[in-house]
Order: sequence, then structure tokens, then C-alpha cells
Amino acid sequence: MVWKDKIYPIAQCNNAFIFPGIGLGVIASGASRITDEMLMSASETLAQYSPLVLNGEGLVLPELKDIQKVSRAIAFAVGKMAQQQGVAVKTSAEALQQAIDDNFWHAEYRDYRRTSI
Repeated sequence: MVWKDKIYPIAQCNNAFIFPGIGLGVIASGASRITDEMLMSASETLAQYSPLVLNGEGLVLPELKDIQKVSRAIAFAVGKMAQQQGVAVKTSAEALQQAIDDNFWHAEYRDYRRTSI
């Protein structure tokens, strides 16, 4: 996309950043439903990691190398908002963070070796 004579690459924040964080936050907090405020909290948290917002230049979305950190932050914000709105049981920040850590998916792949050409 070109804006003010500058090129900005298009990205998908919903599939890569937003939805995994929302899902993790809902699971970790035990939220009974997803509210508009929880979605807004996820968006606001993602914006806090935007290089464009932080530095006044660069990409709109964080780099993929930061996706786990950003997903955890979104999950925490979503879980906290769920607690504040009464759609999840209130816990301490530490307990919510532990639930996020306990439910975080870690990709583990087997080592493959070629057996034929």
C-alpha cells in the first residue's frame, strides 16, 4: 500500500496476532463469552507493539519474531478485561499469567531425515 509516497506492506493482524491472543486469553481466564471490550483490549494491546506507533516509522504490525511476546500480552489484556467485566472469575495477575503460560502452545517438531531422493 502506498500512502504519502511511502510503501507499507499489507499484513494480516487478525489471523496472526489478534485471534491467537484472544483465544489464549479466553481459555486462560475461563471467560464465558467474548465482549466488545475484550476485542478492543486486544486491538489496543497490539497497537502498543507497532513499530510505526513506537518509532513514528516502520511497519504497522510487529515483526513475526515477536509474535509469542505479543500474543501473551494480548492474552493477558483480554483475560484481565474478562475479569473486570465479570465474564471470568477474578484472579491475581500472577495467576492469570500462570494460566497463560500453562496453556501456551509450543511447537515441537520431530527431526526428519531424507530416506530417498
